Amino acid sequence: MIKTVLLVDDEPDIRTIGSMSLSRVGKLEVRTAASGAEALRMAGETIPDLILLDVMMPEMDGPATLVALRAIPALAATPVIFMTAKVLRDEVDRWLSLGAIGVIRKPFDPMKLPDEVRALVAGRA
Repeated sequence: MIKTVLLVDDEPDIRTIGSMSLSRVGKLEVRTAASGAEALRMAGETIPDLILLDVMMPEMDGPATLVALRAIPALAATPVIFMTAKVLRDEVDRWLSLGAIGVIRKPFDPMKLPDEVRALVAGRA
């Protein structure tokens, strides 16, 4: 069961809308990070139940962040869902092969985001 989510995106608007959606509509506890490096610091301290991770970020992109998260023993099995506007089949297959449980297309519908997240996590079980 998901209670806490770490939302990682370099766009402030995405962090704000995603956080509001997940907390107000989804009734989840949400923490946000603006970069892969910040996500690594935060995730190691709070151990979220789920990580929503932007694919394209400066310096450390989403795939590199996922690899680094998997190197932290407490986060090795934490479900990760990528968020991106790039949803071509080859790209989605690549991100799933890295260990993500799914991909959510941006822009997402704030009213449906919590249900999309829960469906992807449920599909993993």
